[in-house]
Amino acid sequence: MDKIGTDITRAASILAQGGLVGIPTETVYGLAANAFSPEAVVKIFEAKKRPLFDPLIVHTHSLEAALVFVTAIPNRARKIFDAFAPGPITILLERNKEKIPDLVTSGLDTVAVRIPNHPVTLNLLQELNFPLAAPSANPFGYVSPTTAQHVQQHLGAEVDYILDGGASEVGLESTIVGFEDGKVIIYRLGGLSVEDIEGVVGKVELQVNSSSDPRAPGQLKSHYAPGKKLYLEGSEPKGSDYSKAAYIGFDNLHKDIKPENQLLLSKGGNINEAAQKLFAALRKTDALDVDIVISAKFPESGLGMAINDRLKRAAG
Repeated sequence: MDKIGTDITRAASILAQGGLVGIPTETVYGLAANAFSPEAVVKIFEAKKRPLFDPLIVHTHSLEAALVFVTAIPNRARKIFDAFAPGPITILLERNKEKIPDLVTSGLDTVAVRIPNHPVTLNLLQELNFPLAAPSANPFGYVSPTTAQHVQQHLGAEVDYILDGGASEVGLESTIVGFEDGKVIIYRLGGLSVEDIEGVVGKVELQVNSSSDPRAPGQLKSHYAPGKKLYLEGSEPKGSDYSKAAYIGFDNLHKDIKPENQLLLSKGGNINEAAQKLFAALRKTDALDVDIVISAKFPESGLGMAINDRLKRAAG
């Protein structure tokens, strides 16, 4: 039986029985399991070869559904959810320890909560009586998937079914927000810009530094990497052979690299288009006959900050 399809009922049945399903979201595809079941969740870590100290995001279809597994939704969290959910925003909330296993949060008292903006996955979540733990559906450390075919390519043997919802529209993982000492903290840059969040709750603080003891998903130093060694433009080794290099650019070509080995993310200079195409471009470099990949640095505004964050971790 084909592992890729659009059968939500089949996906729900597999998840209810403790299986793994690839799910589409507007950010990237996720590898989903019943968030209330440690036996199901451990399969995510095994399939991805993900370290157990890296917490997972829990997906649900509404704030009302989230109240089953968090202790409260503070006013500022509710304001952010009201403004941007469903959408590429994840918020750290105090978890109900009777509902959310330690395995999901890596023992932290907070759980990362998200309402994805994709009709297929929202319909799936509404059919279930449990939320879904779902990190990106790729081997740990590799480029995140933005199509069902990407999931099949790398996790086809591990996953029971993949819901096909087309290509992800945002292309970057969600922005992760939490609260400490009365401050709003961004722990991971992502598909919602800092400027958008500050427009709702005022000034925020960034704590996105890489860590071996992460407070939120996606904070580890080495992550999102293609199979070829990646360098940010200007940091490549002296004397690099540009005839054996690929280039990921924004809207301008690299003067020393063959045109056929260059991938421009937005010829019109649209940062949102560049974000949507980033992970697919990183994957394409694996198929090129090159030894290294060089990436441009993107504008440090809007989603450009999140793109640069992913590229730095890919080069890490």
